[in-house]
Amino acid sequence: MTKQFTRILTLIAALAWGLTAQAGESFRVAWSHYTGWEPWGYADSAGILKKWADKYGIQIELTLVNDYIESINLYTSGKFDACAMTNMDALTIPAVGGVDSTAVIVGDYSNGNDGIVMKNGNSVADLKGRTVNLVELSVSHYLLARALDQNGMSERDLKLVNTSDADIAAIFTSDPNGAAVTWNPPLMQARNAKGANLVFDSSKIPGEILDLMVVKTSAPDSLKKALAGAWYETLATMTAKDTKADEAMTYMAKASGATLAEFKAQLRTTAMYYQPKEGADFAASPQVRQTMEQVRRFSFDKGLFGNAASSPDAVGIEFNDGSVLGDKGNVKLRFTAKYMAAAGL
Repeated sequence: MTKQFTRILTLIAALAWGLTAQAGESFRVAWSHYTGWEPWGYADSAGILKKWADKYGIQIELTLVNDYIESINLYTSGKFDACAMTNMDALTIPAVGGVDSTAVIVGDYSNGNDGIVMKNGNSVADLKGRTVNLVELSVSHYLLARALDQNGMSERDLKLVNTSDADIAAIFTSDPNGAAVTWNPPLMQARNAKGANLVFDSSKIPGEILDLMVVKTSAPDSLKKALAGAWYETLATMTAKDTKADEAMTYMAKASGATLAEFKAQLRTTAMYYQPKEGADFAASPQVRQTMEQVRRFSFDKGLFGNAASSPDAVGIEFNDGSVLGDKGNVKLRFTAKYMAAAGL
């Protein structure tokens, strides 16, 4: 009798846990197509994301938003609890907009995945007088500014046209005198156009364009831990060198609109932190502070802090060691190694 009673209690407890997980709080996560973020789509499709959500008794709804900037705007307006975005965009959109956010995962830095491509030209200097398509005031704009600065030029030498990342490759391909700044996969599509030349890419500014999973700071640890766990299980699946890895890579390539060979080529220009310790170590390193110093000054100079901001110090940025750049009373962007480190245990 005692053993049977114990089994009944165990079954009741298991059922209760399952009901709690199903009835647990629900969270919405946004992502957009980019080589370094394609693992999110696979994590959802393969059930990895649900597995980790269940582990922490929550529900996670992952949504693909085809327009990258729109995904961040939706996050900022409260439609999502987490969103994949770059370090600069995390600062200039949600943080400046008053949304306190934490970079839970530093997935990679762009090491050639962002670039400037043009026809009828072979160097940054050849952009002078040209019309350039880009997502204005995004990391593409930052990349362009760094390229121009390194070549003794300024934006006054160009005409910039704000263009959605969903349209930029098609516009570039159809323009016989096209010039564009974008990221993969659109960059790969543009590079494949007849007469296209890559004249500058993010490998020339390593560690400056960081690809993150950003979560509302007020969100519970259950969401942050579930996202980190799902992310690193997915990366482990990708790199396992077995049939499961082949399936994962093939899925991501197809979802991004690339062939498997093209997707693997894009990964080679993405400095992925495949191991939790790698991401945690980088997030805790002094380089993050150095990069954000450059990014915040560029952003302020472009007016991205708003008319009321009198200096780059208007928004506080907190780092893993607790130090803050800017206003300590207005910290709205935080970098932490906590959840990546825990995922490696």
